[in-house]
Amino acid sequence: MPEGDTVHRAARRMNAVLAGAEVTRFELRIPRPQRRAFAPAADDPDLRGQTIREVAARGKHLLHRIGSDTLRTHLKMEGLWVVAHAGERWRRPAHSARVVIDVVDASGVSWQAVGFDVAQVDLVPTVSEDLLIGHLGPDPLGESWDAAEAARRVGADPRPVHVAILDQRNVAGFGNEYASELLFLRGIPPTMPANRTDAAALIDLGARLIRANVDRRQRVFTGDARPGRSTWVYGRDRRPCRRCGTPIRRIDLGADPTRERIAFWCPRCQPEPGQP
Repeated sequence: MPEGDTVHRAARRMNAVLAGAEVTRFELRIPRPQRRAFAPAADDPDLRGQTIREVAARGKHLLHRIGSDTLRTHLKMEGLWVVAHAGERWRRPAHSARVVIDVVDASGVSWQAVGFDVAQVDLVPTVSEDLLIGHLGPDPLGESWDAAEAARRVGADPRPVHVAILDQRNVAGFGNEYASELLFLRGIPPTMPANRTDAAALIDLGARLIRANVDRRQRVFTGDARPGRSTWVYGRDRRPCRRCGTPIRRIDLGADPTRERIAFWCPRCQPEPGQP
């Protein structure tokens, strides 16, 4: 699943190609009732002739800043942005394209950016971006990262720590894989209330790991990038713990039943309070 490092890496890749280019085609291929604009806009906004100022990321949200507007998309589980030379064959079926942007760069080269199966497609004036992302917590990959504030939010959350880490209002960018791996490395069971943990140490470790992984093609938590050896517990249900050999367990946790995620942990390396 795309997490903050994947989204930031995608933003960097697109920004390198699209920043400064002029839009020659702009299509939102989604039903009008799903277009959740927070400011008056035409049913079919025309951004042709506008310049893409930059492509940036905030947590798991991608932001294409075009002229005076911002296009916000979210990759969710299946989403993918592809940038290629104009005319190249698409990597996914045409019916899965949600956004199509053609541009011409300063050298006269034509490019095309296509968002396949992306979600939360919104176009708003850039000055209104906070209506879309203002609720997000600090982003460890952002320029304004505030570790103390992220630790304060997580440390004040009475819910299971696995849930607290995933709440993008506490800290933006960590997903299920990071939550499981961070808690293992800190020896914390996923069900422990977040306000009973050393949130500052947990956030510090998470920031260091996601910053190390943002430049890697594959996330690594163990120090071993070989296939099948990069994680301690994530996705390893019933397999032996790499440290102690105890079978890894899994549990469904979430803010509510509709948002549950599978948490993986080692019952010996991450003992419950009072457990020997």
